[in-house]
Order: sequence, then C-alpha cells, then structure tokens
Amino acid sequence: MKKHRHVLSALSVAISLCLGCSIALADDAPSAGGHESVKLAGSYTTFAGSTGNAQALVDGLRNGSAVVLVTPATATSPAVQTTFTPSTGKLGYGNVNIALSLAQAELTQAGITQPTAAQIEAALNGGAVVGAKGPVQLPGVLALRAQGQGWGNISKTLGFKLGAIESAAKAHGPLPDSADIAHGEKAEKGEKAEKAEKADKVAKVDHPDKVDRPDKPDHLDKPEKPEKPERPDKPEHVGR
Repeated sequence: MKKHRHVLSALSVAISLCLGCSIALADDAPSAGGHESVKLAGSYTTFAGSTGNAQALVDGLRNGSAVVLVTPATATSPAVQTTFTPSTGKLGYGNVNIALSLAQAELTQAGITQPTAAQIEAALNGGAVVGAKGPVQLPGVLALRAQGQGWGNISKTLGFKLGAIESAAKAHGPLPDSADIAHGEKAEKGEKAEKAEKADKVAKVDHPDKVDRPDKPDHLDKPEKPEKPERPDKPEHVGR
C-alpha cells in the first residue's frame, strides 16, 4: 500500500508540474494582437528610425495614447524626444497600417526619406516640415481622419491613389475593412445629395411675376393765364 501511495504522490506532483508549465507557457505566448503589433513595428522600423520608435507609433495609434519618439543624437546635435497624442483616438491595426503608410508616402513626396520624430508627428497630426523640396505644410493623416474622412478621400487630398497605398501597406500587415476605408464618406455623400435636392426644390418654385407699376399719368398742361385787360386812359382834367 505504501508503494502505491508513493507512486500516486509522484504522479500528482508530476501532473502539477506539467500544468504549471503549461500555464506559464500560455502566459508567455504572444497574443494575436501582440503578433500584429510586433509585425507592424518591424515593418516600419526604418521609417521610424528605430525599433523603439516604431513600436511606440504602433502602440500609440492602436491605443490612442501618447507617442514618445526619440531622434538619436548625431555628431552635431543631441538626441531629441518628441511626444504627441494621435488626433484620432484608438485605431484598429489595419487603420494603423494605412495611417503609417500614408505618413511615410507624404514625407517621401516632400523629399524626406529619413524623417525626424518631429517630422513624423507633423505627417500624422499636421504641421510644417522642411524637406529637400523646401518648406511644406502637411495637413496630417490622422487630423484628416479625425474630421471623419475615409482613407480614399485622405489619399486623394494628399495626392495619392488609395490602391497604391493599400498595395504598399499590405506588405506590412493587415488592411482595414471596407467600412473603415469608407469611414465618413457615405455620410458626406448623403449630405451633399440632400443639399442638392433642397437646392433643386427651391429652384423649381415659381416665383410670382412682379406686378408692373402703372405708368404715371402725364402732367396736364397748366392753363394759360388770361391776359390782363388794358386799363382805360384816364380822362383829362377839365380846367377850372
């Protein structure tokens, strides 16, 4: 009996250890969201300037939280830290991907291929940058999105075709669904159609013709004044 008890005790300990290992492994395993985050950050490391900056961008845009970027020190300038909060609030990973792809394309178009932290902030939230082609005022990818614009309109505003942006972003990670891409555009089209319909109705209303004013009567000629009768000559006085 004692041998059986020892065997059972040993089995119990082994099972407990296995369960503990399984739980620990499960805790250490990256979640699906964590995998997407790491993949996106790895794809935008060159653009962001470092792995830490890329991860800060992805996490900040995903959670709508403050983004802290660091521009490394050079031989002529010290390291600079830039902190900003995304204009949009929380975004899905597909939207994060499109936003970063547009920001990268926007800066490249301005002649900036290795942006500083401040230039990345300007591309996302809006601001002025100075590139190889001179000073440029950027509207901000996230600022436009916060106004309710869809990615198609935003791409057009920045001078790009959405299809080209999606093709570039597809290599980095997930893409947003059709509802996210058209974000706000259907409502905008509906408002425009409603305004056009109202304007058309107003135009169709027949305005009453203006009543012509009667002609003013011609002024009657004033009657000529009668000539004054000539006074008779005074009689000559008879001498007394």
